[in-house]
Amino acid sequence: MIKTSQPAPGITVVEPQFDRLTAANANGFKTALTELVEAGHNLLVIDFAPVSFVDSSGVGALVGLLKRVGNRGEIALCGLNESVLQLFRITRMDRVFSLQPDTARAISALQS
Repeated sequence: MIKTSQPAPGITVVEPQFDRLTAANANGFKTALTELVEAGHNLLVIDFAPVSFVDSSGVGALVGLLKRVGNRGEIALCGLNESVLQLFRITRMDRVFSLQPDTARAISALQS
């Protein structure tokens, strides 16, 4: 469901292995990411490049994850296509999450 890498100390990059984040897979996605957070991975970059669509369940999973991370860390999202980015703007989630164009900028944002 996800692929992870650690390109910088303390930062975990997560690549979803699906093209749609919907009610069908949002719980599994949230569970996989929650397990990472519980294992101490509190600086997460989620690369949405392979994801073409996110519904409200997907956004809810991300918000739940953000609450789980809390003050212990941060989450940056990157690689959002135009329709997913538009969803984040409409729902004002662009004010909640750090949205970056690519993984390099997302990593940089978490390091600053």
